[in-house]
Amino acid sequence: MVESAEKSGESTILRAKISQSTTLARKLRLADYFALGFGAMIGVGWLVLMDDWLGRGGPLGAMIAFTLGGIVLLPVGYVYGKWVERLPDAAGEAAYAAQVFPSIVSYFTGWIMLLAYFIVCPWEAVAVGKVAAYLFPWIDGIELYRIHGQPVFLGRVLLGIALTVFLAALNYRGIRASATFQGCITSAVLALFGVAALFSGSHGSAANLHPAFHGSALVSILLTLQIVPYFMTGFEAVPKVAEEAHPEFRSRGFFRAIVMALFVGAAFYVLAIAAVSVAAPWQSLLGKRFATAIAFEHAIGARWPVSLIFVVATLGLCQCFNGNFVAASRLLFSFGRRGTVPARFGRLHPAFQTPGVAILAIAGGTLLGVFLGDALLVPVTEVGSMASAFGWLAACGSLALVESRARIRGIAALGAVVSLILLAMKLIPAFPGHFSIAEWMALAAWLVLGAALHGAANRTSEGERARE
Repeated sequence: MVESAEKSGESTILRAKISQSTTLARKLRLADYFALGFGAMIGVGWLVLMDDWLGRGGPLGAMIAFTLGGIVLLPVGYVYGKWVERLPDAAGEAAYAAQVFPSIVSYFTGWIMLLAYFIVCPWEAVAVGKVAAYLFPWIDGIELYRIHGQPVFLGRVLLGIALTVFLAALNYRGIRASATFQGCITSAVLALFGVAALFSGSHGSAANLHPAFHGSALVSILLTLQIVPYFMTGFEAVPKVAEEAHPEFRSRGFFRAIVMALFVGAAFYVLAIAAVSVAAPWQSLLGKRFATAIAFEHAIGARWPVSLIFVVATLGLCQCFNGNFVAASRLLFSFGRRGTVPARFGRLHPAFQTPGVAILAIAGGTLLGVFLGDALLVPVTEVGSMASAFGWLAACGSLALVESRARIRGIAALGAVVSLILLAMKLIPAFPGHFSIAEWMALAAWLVLGAALHGAANRTSEGERARE
């Protein structure tokens, strides 16, 4: 009890220092939070990787996996809703874990979750060139080099750089501009995709769904379920900007935004898989670039659905990139503010009230990733899924340990079990589709970077104490 009281006291002091030293602009409302959560979830995976989803599970296996993903993540979403009510802190999982675990555990919990958001940024920056090159082949006119046999083209690199710089500038200028951009893009994505899916489905055939699974039903669902966490990551971005809620915003709205993002996001993915699978025989789409666009063109027999799908994909890419950029920059900012990484990352722009240094750092890391090209796409999906599941496990486990009410503890425990299963599916070799050596190496490199930044912050703190 004494130790618990000490932790509580330390947490209170920390929050007081945070509130005194830095104040983010408070301008977000419910629609903004939904657009952020949904937008961080829906990018261009449904266009770029549809053949991979169908190859893993077949149409029914993939649809069941994403449906299950939306359902089983409800307890996790509930946990995040409860956490943000009691602790609206941009540090998210790091702040939650700090309530029950040592500071080093708290830090690396947050650091791994930062990977889940940050890793999406170069993914989308690379994907924009891939999408554009389908409509404008001349973009692939100059090949720079190859990575693992995958060519990297100058035109795609320049597009990725341009989009990164634009979103960095947008976020640097203020959260209101970023939120308005996010809301407009989200509305357009939902409306335009609904039109395309309706036309495609009306011209397709249910016979194209056969066979329903790629292999056995269970293996098909499990293989797809392994990557669902990566594509469903985004709803928990809401707490990362909880400190930026409008003064009139009620804390219950956070949970509403999270649940809305989960339901609408899962429904979007299931509808995309169904529309593609009905539009064309799904086995004919395996190994094809942009299987979604090919299927829609096959069903309608015209080119305009392809153009519409690519407009939707480009908008979705921007909203996903922006949503994850916001979440990643807030997490990194919170680490600097807490002193777990060098303090300069915790600085706010004096005029815009945005975490300027953190935004520039995320943009810089994204620009480096752009030069890795298409070889980045599938491995990022695997590592991002693991990082998301780990963060969810930490949030659920922490709430289960600190909550006194039995019902909430039970839901948190259920969320922890779900997260643990999803995590095990990526890390335990007994499961098909587990981590490869390359993915373990990528995770190790990220942890080494985190340790180096944490060590630099500690050395700075020790030097300051020595001078005092």
